Amino acid sequence: MINYHNKVFRPTQNTENGETTNETVFHYQQDGNILTSEYSGGNVLKGHLVALVSENGELDMRYHQINIKGELMTGVCHSVPEILPDGRIRLYEKWRWTSGDFSEGESIIEEV
Repeated sequence: MINYHNKVFRPTQNTENGETTNETVFHYQQDGNILTSEYSGGNVLKGHLVALVSENGELDMRYHQINIKGELMTGVCHSVPEILPDGRIRLYEKWRWTSGDFSEGESIIEEV
């Protein structure tokens, strides 16, 4: 299992309907197979996520955030890890809003 504890991530790519940008910073904490994160920056004033970490390091997560428009947004996401040559983690994410327009998107975030 990949250990995400105390790792910091930033998006490098996101589809147009997403709210995170390269200014959004995610602070991951992990206890066993339970992962949590607080995040903010860019279009996100404050966000939280909770996830289950599988044996191969994939994340099954739920998130909620307040954007710069003052809207409460919620969603689900599945992330697949890649270990980069320098040892950092890159996550390929497929997500879907469970509020707003209920659209889907993809993003990539990388450990900083």
